[in-house]
Amino acid sequence: MSDQLTLSAETRDRAGKGASRELRRQNRVPAVIYGNNQEPELIHLEEKALIKLLMTGHFSNSVVEIELGGKKQITIPKDVAFHPVSDRPIHVDFLRIVKGAKVDVQVPVLFVNEDASPGLKRGGVLNVVRHELELICDNDKIPDDIQIDVSGFDIGDSIHISSVKLPKGSESKITDRDFTIATIVAPSALKSSDGDTTVEGETEA
Repeated sequence: MSDQLTLSAETRDRAGKGASRELRRQNRVPAVIYGNNQEPELIHLEEKALIKLLMTGHFSNSVVEIELGGKKQITIPKDVAFHPVSDRPIHVDFLRIVKGAKVDVQVPVLFVNEDASPGLKRGGVLNVVRHELELICDNDKIPDDIQIDVSGFDIGDSIHISSVKLPKGSESKITDRDFTIATIVAPSALKSSDGDTTVEGETEA
């Protein structure tokens, strides 16, 4: 699990587009803390500090401690909105969490031991269907990534969630089907007329 991250925040007195634009001109990012049967709190963050945490690459699946008014709140980021042109963060939603609670997170998938895959060694291509897995985790055991060993997989083989060993304290949110995470395909299989590869039995979540 990633180290706990920390951000200092101040309370927002006003909501609305005008107030948010004024904060952004001051290099502050509007945000909200909600959940745990409490009233939402309107806050704003230093843009530079937020970008530094975003650059860690694991902000979205890390616990973030927010210091607000001399008190600390434990949260997890649920959504970050970015400006469509400048790509600057313009709003963040944080969900309050309590010790021992479960959280819903998107965790990136990392494939390992590709040199031990007969299919890849023969020129096959790893066709990734899901780059992230939606997991329900203990909030103090959120994994940085889920490593999937492709040793032994040949062309035509599929990797399903049932073959993935999830870390203790984590389980897949999708439980009604054995969904596909990746397949080993022949290079020609990627050259369909529409440029897409069809994966048997996989439907969009």
